[in-house]
Amino acid sequence: MFSQIITDFWRAPLVDGEVLHQDGSLVVVRDAALPEDRRVTVLTTTAGAEGAASTILVALTPVVADALRLTGRDDLTEAAVRQALRDAQITLHEADCVFHWSEEARAELLAEADEPGVRRLTAKDADAFAAFEASASERDLDDAYVELDHWAVFGAFAGGRLVSAASMYPWAGSRLADTGVLTLPELRGQGHARRVVRAISRYAYSQGHEPQYRCQVGNTASRTLAVRAGLTQLGTWEVVSPDPAG
Repeated sequence: MFSQIITDFWRAPLVDGEVLHQDGSLVVVRDAALPEDRRVTVLTTTAGAEGAASTILVALTPVVADALRLTGRDDLTEAAVRQALRDAQITLHEADCVFHWSEEARAELLAEADEPGVRRLTAKDADAFAAFEASASERDLDDAYVELDHWAVFGAFAGGRLVSAASMYPWAGSRLADTGVLTLPELRGQGHARRVVRAISRYAYSQGHEPQYRCQVGNTASRTLAVRAGLTQLGTWEVVSPDPAG
């Protein structure tokens, strides 16, 4: 369903790490290559996303794996792993939904042209972008993380005004390009964000990158946008919380 680039990225811990447990629905891996801020990583794939049932991949640094005492256990379940994390006072950040373009959707996307009013933004659009930011709330700006100086930025204009913008940056040293998108509240529901996401995704492909779209599980509007734009959910992704308790 997804490209080899996507599959290889998310399955890297299975290749690089030592498998501590594996059954039909759960894989636990010790991976010394994990960075400190991802010393616990949990990927739960969506049933059917890879043509199979839902699976859970838990990747841990050797230090965390040893602390959780998971080696040699035959009774491991998702619940048991999560309880071991709680017992060790390791908290996971709220899960992100992870979306990518399926191979079929990618072909349809690349066959289209950008719609009128949607284009790439540059430093020459600084004034329009500043006005756009001034019209958005601080919370929306923080959640979307759309910046004019990111690797790629696209916007939708209505009546000469920038009303929706999306930006991308190469993610985690890979060929994936992570997407943020924001539409001004009073102009939502008109298809601006969908058109911008599709346009910036086409650009990413033209530059040899694989677009990625993430949003928190509780963000229903963002999840709906991803689906309407044509993306498919690969699964959910959790990492250790940046809070001291994590």
